[in-house]
Amino acid sequence: MQGPIRSPLSPHAADMLARARQAWAQRQFDVAERLILQVLAAAPNDAEATRMLGTAAQRRGDHAKAIDCFRRVLPVWPDDSDLRIGLGIALHERGEIEEALMQMRHACKLAPDSGSAWFNLGEALWRQTQTEESIVALRRALELVPNYIPAMLSLARAHASLGRIDAAVNGFRSMLKVDPGNAEGWFGLSNLNTVRFDAADEASLRQALARPNMPDRDRELLGFTLAKALEDQPDYAQAFDMFQVANTSRRKRVKWDAAGEHRRVEAIQRIFANDMPQPIDSDLGREVIFIVSIPRSGSTLVEHILASHSEVEGANEIKDMSQVVDAETHRRHSAFPLWAPDATSQDWQRLGREYLARTASWRRSKPRFTDKSLVTWYLVGAALAMLPAARVVIVRRDPLETCLACYRQCFTEKVGFTCDLDEMADYCIDFLHLTRFWLEKFPGRVFDLPYESLVAEPESMTRQLLDFCDLPFDAACLDFHQTTRAVLSSPSAAQVRQPLRSDTARSALYGSKLNHLRQRLRDAGISVD
Repeated sequence: MQGPIRSPLSPHAADMLARARQAWAQRQFDVAERLILQVLAAAPNDAEATRMLGTAAQRRGDHAKAIDCFRRVLPVWPDDSDLRIGLGIALHERGEIEEALMQMRHACKLAPDSGSAWFNLGEALWRQTQTEESIVALRRALELVPNYIPAMLSLARAHASLGRIDAAVNGFRSMLKVDPGNAEGWFGLSNLNTVRFDAADEASLRQALARPNMPDRDRELLGFTLAKALEDQPDYAQAFDMFQVANTSRRKRVKWDAAGEHRRVEAIQRIFANDMPQPIDSDLGREVIFIVSIPRSGSTLVEHILASHSEVEGANEIKDMSQVVDAETHRRHSAFPLWAPDATSQDWQRLGREYLARTASWRRSKPRFTDKSLVTWYLVGAALAMLPAARVVIVRRDPLETCLACYRQCFTEKVGFTCDLDEMADYCIDFLHLTRFWLEKFPGRVFDLPYESLVAEPESMTRQLLDFCDLPFDAACLDFHQTTRAVLSSPSAAQVRQPLRSDTARSALYGSKLNHLRQRLRDAGISVD
């Protein structure tokens, strides 16, 4: 195929391209993309149209298409830093981390005075827990563009991930002085879970919420933050109402099929109740410790305890297992878990080796690593078929506290089950049923770790955890709060820097507001205080 070219277009194609640029400038993105496709139908190798198509695809979240377009035009503009930034972002989203960082570093060399280039490099480095280098890049961005809000936000988050809470608070507060109504800044401050808001903060939040024509996401972030400010007053009744308003708004936008998810859980349990093929290599995957939980259940704490061990690297919430399963699902043209009965020992071994190859970077300095993806509880059967020597730690917390904690947290649009307490209860019930099945199906390979037991008997439970993982005792695991590492879960980043606390329960503060949730859980046979 001929590569992209820069040559005169026909008058008609040139007119369509000009109209596409105009539509894009007016934020009429769908119109712009339709016009770009018409240009490429007439001139398939036009470089500018190909680049614009890549940008449009990236905006839609089609990063594979964006990568293809950007790579095709890179020979035309090899010294274009913006093009390399776009390619780097798309590669990062697809999990091609090394090349992504290479492209972003190259962009910074091409445009050393570009605040945008340094910001994007810093953001990518932070997401890969290369946090000290990230902070250097973000500070460089702010030297070039003082009061650059995205860089100020990212720098505050980077400090938070390293447990530098005072620096994070100062960063968020400084950003809010520049932009007093910034929803991400207010939410970042509240997400530290260490800041107590006062009456002046409450007034500022109400003023920010009163602004007209605010994006729904911003209004929700401010709503969650105001709710936490009301908790600090304390006014739990009004706080609950505010959480409810913000979650109702989120539920209108996020995609979540509770009934479909329940059917998937039932299918997983039905299919994996059958015996899997005997593994070819029963030692494959010894390096891996999967941590399985619902959000806000203590999984970050457990990972931090394990990552305090001299032999274990904490990888945070990586996506490699789900990406390996998704790729196999695509290859087989069949939904997971429906293809699982057809997978042979060779297939499972191939997938296991692919996972280990994708995660090799987490074993550069230590022989073992944790994988804390929040969707792995669906995939335990597949993970242990791929990696028979891996270990799975199920972290569970009191169901009522878990549901409330998730309801109080504004997650991304990818986490849709937390917006409604009935759907949250359904999700929690499915989790408890399926993880109980994994415990019965794989004794000795799956470990049940109740959060409350860990808090009540930290040394005993930590020793049991290390024994299960076949790790020698390491006293650093008991002093986990002194461990220095990046923790990307913002609500937990500050908490894991503190000794274990036994006063984290909140459900009693909300009293009758949670009666319906209590009954839903009881009706499912789940014990609730």
